[in-house]
Amino acid sequence: MEAAHRHGDVIRIGELQIHPEEGLALAAGTALGLSVREFGLLVALARSDGRIVRREDLYRAVWGGALRDGDRSIDVYIHKLRVKLEDALPDTRFIHTHVGFGYRFWPEPSRAFHIRATRW
Repeated sequence: MEAAHRHGDVIRIGELQIHPEEGLALAAGTALGLSVREFGLLVALARSDGRIVRREDLYRAVWGGALRDGDRSIDVYIHKLRVKLEDALPDTRFIHTHVGFGYRFWPEPSRAFHIRATRW
């Protein structure tokens, strides 16, 4: 899969385009219906250039404060965002969980893609 490309403030990763200033994300040209928090997470992750981002850093970037012990908000919103991305672009998995560390955003072929590609 290809790395993120930035043109101005537009982030392009495969068939995903993110327009941070406009609050717009397009999957194969179709606008994604994202909440403010989901969009904030998408931008923060996409700007990480494939590095793992700690949950605490994501919370600070999107919610604007410190993550409290036991707060699972990040995980809930990551799940919602992951589902929306996989529904829109089922052949690509973007969000990868690194247990105990955080999340990484990088386009990789999805399991569904591998299953279809290996069928005779």
